[in-house]
Parts: sequence; structure tokens; C-alpha cells
Amino acid sequence: MSVTRTVVPGDWYGVLGTSVVVLLPPAAKSRVAGLWETVDEGAGFDEVLDAVISGGLRELPGFVLVSGEGSDVKVVIRGAGRAELSTADGPVTVAGSADTTWVEQNVSGVTGLRVEVANGDGAAYTVGTGLVRVASVEHGAGASAVATPDAEVVGAPMSPPAEPPRRPRILPPDPALEPHPPAVPVPEPFEGTSFEPEPDVEPPEHALSAAPEEGSAAETEGFTPSHLAAEDEPASPGAGVARLIFSSGEVVEVDRAVVIGRAPAAGRVSPEEELRLVTVPSPHHEISSTHLEVRPGAGADQGSAVVTDLGSTNGTVLVQPGQPAEDLRPGIAVQVTPGATIDLGEGVTIQVERE
Repeated sequence: MSVTRTVVPGDWYGVLGTSVVVLLPPAAKSRVAGLWETVDEGAGFDEVLDAVISGGLRELPGFVLVSGEGSDVKVVIRGAGRAELSTADGPVTVAGSADTTWVEQNVSGVTGLRVEVANGDGAAYTVGTGLVRVASVEHGAGASAVATPDAEVVGAPMSPPAEPPRRPRILPPDPALEPHPPAVPVPEPFEGTSFEPEPDVEPPEHALSAAPEEGSAAETEGFTPSHLAAEDEPASPGAGVARLIFSSGEVVEVDRAVVIGRAPAAGRVSPEEELRLVTVPSPHHEISSTHLEVRPGAGADQGSAVVTDLGSTNGTVLVQPGQPAEDLRPGIAVQVTPGATIDLGEGVTIQVERE
């Protein structure tokens, strides 16, 4: 599907996808290349928002994210941006604010949209999808109807930064926080399987900077949770090893892999495996979209449940009976005993009970 937009040049970065538009200030240059790759691959609203805030909100004074399907449009603005939407019921304006994390609004029946983040410094031109420098972007009612060739960028294209953004460097974990029992090392992923850690937002108080040691497999570009490459296959569905009792009252049997998060996706873990997806509330997005996995153990863990943090943004805290609380290390499977408590943040906890 092709789209045509009218762009006024400026010093902000415009990441223009087919159904998603992201505008970032000049100071966010290091995030642009990775964000364009995410948008170009057709990521949805939640995944794009996670990518936008991956470097933390403290260093991101402003941004605009617009995502639409048909005439339904979702607008998120942080800082000084402003969006003007045309609808059958009249114009709708969404303005950002520096006093809040961001302003978010859903608008239905949209026929046209204009987003402005700065004063323009050149003549307007038309563009389809691509990476450009912008002051404003407009499409639909009021935008130019000039047809755009198949080339991704028309007018004044901008090349992505020469080097992709580097992941933030995190200090090695405190030895006192090592998982109990000893963690299973992360093996090499299967061919064609990849897993990207969730991006950063400002962590809650319980989240510590536990991270893989420098040079480990999990510190490389993408990592695979250890269970995906285990030599021993986990127990087949139907062989429940534990029950998960959520703080909401929901009870889930661990008879297969259970993937938990704000908007869990099977493809982030193992697209060919039978999974149970459990969605938990996270109004402040502190819980990652695909945050945690609990599954029947294999090998030495046979008959027990094992828990793995799936590279979540703000981490997972595990409290085993008679042991101090520990932060799970991304991609490292840890056996859990009955009576253990798993804390995802935002008041969401999971009690592990014997089946």
C-alpha cells in the first residue's frame, strides 16, 4: 500500500512508515536508524512505542508517534509537538506537554492529519515512506495529491546515521544477586530465531541494573532465551508442574510455556511452539509487551517450573521461599519452587503454587 505525504523541511527526524509516523528531535539522532528498521519491518503501535523510548525518557525531551488503521488514528505526543486532525465531526487538536510523560489520544473518523514540531525552513515536497528531516508532516485532507513514484523517499531524502545506535552499557551484576539455583548459560540460538530485549524506560524502584557480563552471548546483538536451545525438550502440554496465581485472581496452569506481558506475542519467543499467552495490565508501560515466560522444566529441572525474563525493560524480581529477592537476568532460566513470588512491577505479582 502506497501513501503520499506533504513534508516541510526542518531539523527534526521523520521516520515515515506505511501506517506509522514518528518524529524525533535532533538530540535523538542515535535512536533514528534502529527506529527506522523497526518501522520498516511493519511493527505495530506498542512495539514502535517501545523502540522510541528505548533509550529512556529522561534524554528524550519530545517526540510524536502517529499510528493509524483506516480512519482510526492514535496520537502520542511528548513535548512541544502539535497534531491537527480533520474529522467528519470537526477538527481535533492534540498538543504535547513538558509537564507529563506524554499525551495520548485516539481519534476516529479521521480524514486528514497535520503534525508540526518546529518552524519550517524550506519549500514543501511530497514523500511516501522513508527517513527525512522535517518540521511538519501532512496527509489526507489538505495535503498535496501529487502522485509519488515507487522510490521510498522523494524530494529531500536523508541517509540514516552511518553507524547504528549502540545499546546502553550496563554495569555487570552484583555477585550477591546471582540467581539461586545456579543459572543455565545462554546457548547459541537456532538458525532463523532471534530475540531482542525490550527497550528501556525509567525503571521502578525495584528494578536493578542486573545484566549479562561483558562478552557473554546475551550482550551480543539479540539473544535467545536458554530454553529455546535446550538439549532436553520440555514436558508436553498436559503435564502441569505448577499453578500461577496472579494478583488479579486469575489462575493459570503451567502445562506448557506461559508467556506473560502487557501485549504478549508468540513470535517474540517461539512462533512454532504451542504457548499460552497471558496479558496483564500496565497503564504506565512499565511491564514490557512480552515480559516473562514460565514453562515446565527439562533435564535436571524436570517436574518443576522454570522462569525466564525475556529481556524486559524494567526487569523481574523473584522471591523464593527462605531466600532474598533477586533480579532475574534476561534469557537465564531459573527453577522456581512452590511458594515463590514473581514481581513484574506496577503491582502485578504472580504466586507459584504446586499443581
